[in-house]
Amino acid sequence: MSEVSGGRGRPAEVGGTRSFLPAVEGLRACAAIGVVITHVAFQTAQSGGITGRLWARFDLAVAVFFALSGFLLWRGHAAAARDLRERPRTGHYLRSRIVRIMPGYLLAVVIILLFLPDAMGASPTVWLANLTLTQIYVPLTLTPGLTQMWSLSVEVTFYLALPFLALLARRLPVRARVPVIAGVAVASLAWGLLPIDTPEGVNPLNWPPAYASWFAAGILLAEWTVSPMGWMHRLARRRWVMAGIVVVAYLISASPLAGPEGMTPARLDQFVVRTAMGAIIAWGLLAPLVLDRPDTSHRFLGSPVMVTLGRWSYGIFVWHLAALAMAFPLVGKFVFNGAMPVILVLTLVFGIAMAAVSYALVENPCRQALRRWEYRRAEPIPPLDSSVTDEPEPAIAK
Repeated sequence: MSEVSGGRGRPAEVGGTRSFLPAVEGLRACAAIGVVITHVAFQTAQSGGITGRLWARFDLAVAVFFALSGFLLWRGHAAAARDLRERPRTGHYLRSRIVRIMPGYLLAVVIILLFLPDAMGASPTVWLANLTLTQIYVPLTLTPGLTQMWSLSVEVTFYLALPFLALLARRLPVRARVPVIAGVAVASLAWGLLPIDTPEGVNPLNWPPAYASWFAAGILLAEWTVSPMGWMHRLARRRWVMAGIVVVAYLISASPLAGPEGMTPARLDQFVVRTAMGAIIAWGLLAPLVLDRPDTSHRFLGSPVMVTLGRWSYGIFVWHLAALAMAFPLVGKFVFNGAMPVILVLTLVFGIAMAAVSYALVENPCRQALRRWEYRRAEPIPPLDSSVTDEPEPAIAK
């Protein structure tokens, strides 16, 4: 997407209209590391007390990933609604999503179910649910090494729904898009009040509508990137204010208001607080990167190291629980017996190495193959690079 110039009554000039956003790629890397931290903390029994609550709430990296998906996949539709570009083509969009997500995922499922000791011997139902990313709808199919994949199942549902959501949004006047999206986000917090009858082992709070506010955080930012300069842009550029909002929301999410310690299920009111804080955190972290001025420097997040880790972040997400299982025997420790620092380092080392191999041998070759296929069909599409424009990444959960 090309940059849009600002002016009275015209969209503001913001960094988020650029096709490649290095700082957003770096944020994705940070979210992936947050995924690892929360699982290492849990499996090394660091989930109790004040520090345990803080470690545990790194699971809100899921909110950041969902917001990234909302922002990156919606901004083309937001621009098209204002006649700033053509509408994204659904065919290319769906093909790119499948090729971006499924090859690396399917490889991980097969290897983990065949060779990870705790996952070996899985039933055909477990195999089928995991291979089709339907494990949040099928009872008792989240399995060791793949439990984090519930969030990928949520994301895939969002990917499939997005063209229909965009079609509905086209019926709205431009001025009504932000209020309606925000209203849907707030209304989604009441999802748990609906009388949904599910089989034992299926939790409707793991279904996509429960997390609509997290996707909406990014969708709203996509709308604001192509909107005239306003209070949201000015607020996003006050970094210390945004940092304070994120810190306060994080502390609330780690408090008893958002749930008990450890893996004890939260009450519905606590779940609502946690979900709402997740939306605020994701918005607060992403807004300064996409509503900033185009010449704003983000030295750390936009550095080559962070951009590279962001490129590998999907593999880190997919493989990190397998890497965590490998780390314990190396230090002679059993699960839930401490040693968080060394286990964390080993898990990151193994996970990043596995992710780099996955990207080089599976993910990127598949994307290049799709690119060549589409060229042969003479269907013009945006240039392929390692940007975040079309590569939102999945999220995590405990």
